[in-house]
Amino acid sequence: MLRDHFLAVRQRSLQLASPLSPEDCCAQSMPDASPIKWHLAHTTWFFETFILEAREAGFRPFHEAFRVLFNSYYNGVGAKHPRAQRGLLTRPALDEVRAYREDVDARMLRLLEGEGDAALSELVLLGLQHEQQHQELMLTDVKHMLAQNPVAPAYDGAGMAPDAPPRPLAFLDFDGGLVEIGHDGRGFCFDNELPRHRSYVAPFALASRLVTNGEYLAFIEAGGYRDAALWLAEGWDKVQSGELAAPLYWRRQDDGAWHEFTLHGELPLDPARPVTHVSLYEADAYARWAGARLPTEAEWEFAARLAGLETGRLHPGAAVATPGDAGLAQMFGACWQWTSSSYAPYPGYAPAPGAIGEYNGKFMVNQYVLRGSSCATPAGHARASYRNFFPSGARWQFTGIRLAR
Repeated sequence: MLRDHFLAVRQRSLQLASPLSPEDCCAQSMPDASPIKWHLAHTTWFFETFILEAREAGFRPFHEAFRVLFNSYYNGVGAKHPRAQRGLLTRPALDEVRAYREDVDARMLRLLEGEGDAALSELVLLGLQHEQQHQELMLTDVKHMLAQNPVAPAYDGAGMAPDAPPRPLAFLDFDGGLVEIGHDGRGFCFDNELPRHRSYVAPFALASRLVTNGEYLAFIEAGGYRDAALWLAEGWDKVQSGELAAPLYWRRQDDGAWHEFTLHGELPLDPARPVTHVSLYEADAYARWAGARLPTEAEWEFAARLAGLETGRLHPGAAVATPGDAGLAQMFGACWQWTSSSYAPYPGYAPAPGAIGEYNGKFMVNQYVLRGSSCATPAGHARASYRNFFPSGARWQFTGIRLAR
């Protein structure tokens, strides 16, 4: 039932914020990340702006200024507060943002008590999927923020035991051919997953699991960051400038041992777990060093239809061998996987009319597609046709490497 789904998703955002202090919720560690308080407000702004404003009798905004403060990138709605300055919004206080959520939730529930219509249901579902995207961002943004603190505080103090050794990496062959790509019409999808279309995929092989920390450490120790022949030109420039020298949250100790900052705090680097928080440049350089390449998004989607959906945790775990395992592991629920495909519209793509149409289409430039999902992705949010996208240098998301040949 849509009403129950609405309540569950809205409550989940508050649960993710519950381990944090008001100070944690206001900080912004970089322009690409947003404060937790802003995420809580913006996801509420979506329902107020795109649903209540159009459908609520006698609509009045909770606060007139919130229309500007919590607009993200919708130019069709009006003015926006600068993204890089979201951390300066000490007012409204966190308590007022919570009151904003309570007010909008109560009004939305009254609206959902009526008969409604298909258009309303579709828009509410879009808002909930949008909020689930922000739930993932809440975890990755707070991780980046906590990582700036020299005492390495944990979001979750439960800790993690070392993982068992991963299964051996194998390459699985796929015949390819003329295949159907894009959402198949069952359940929700974003507009960038449409239209479903035919694409030719040549025969290829895909690695049975993600690249591990131990395997990536071997790349570092073999001089991978010192070999210009492995790197795309922009990536090599970042290596030369010192911006890229290891995955984002790896920290080398005085004794030479590597640690990794996680949502459980700083821990010794576990060689069995997937390497994560790497850029496209690093993923591509590693693939070249390993005698492989990154998959195209069509290859990945074609292969992913044989893989099961996996549940995540707060840090990706190893692909441990179990009896009978012979297929693809970690396609979902571990790390988003870089592909070699530029983020572009599918043949025949058309964005929705109005401001809602700004959701995906206008970002189809200077980005690369990632596939799968991560340990931070909400349960039930992943699917084989999902197209995530980030600039080549982005590393604060849980991004990993799957090899192809």
